[in-house]
Amino acid sequence: MKNVLVLCTGNSCRSQIAEGFLRHFAGEKANIYSAGIEVHGLNPRAVVAMAESGIDISAHTSNHIEQYSGVHFDYVITVCDNAKESCPYFPTQAQKFHYNFPDPAGAIGTEQEVMDEFRKVRDMIKAYAFDFVKDHLNS
Repeated sequence: MKNVLVLCTGNSCRSQIAEGFLRHFAGEKANIYSAGIEVHGLNPRAVVAMAESGIDISAHTSNHIEQYSGVHFDYVITVCDNAKESCPYFPTQAQKFHYNFPDPAGAIGTEQEVMDEFRKVRDMIKAYAFDFVKDHLNS
């Protein structure tokens, strides 16, 4: 079974959303983990946005990358430039992927406008996760 790590800055939004969709699409084909180079806690708006898509991430925890130092990863996906550029040395032979998704936690405006940004980023990550599973975990 393949091990996939999704890495972001604070492991609160983008990486949590990606973990949820990758688990959903991969099923039993892979073990999916997410972590941050910092730990910011699970963003409640990410939980709401995912629930709207039928995926419950409310039990996810915000984890630091060092928690997984003993796990052999086949794939590491960074979902923000900061994580790609600032990640401390993480020894792995994993194949690395990167996509800089916008940070919905930085959205400003009314609650509706902020949630619209979360939904937009959620849908971008959903498409990416679907394609990743199709291209890398279905063989």
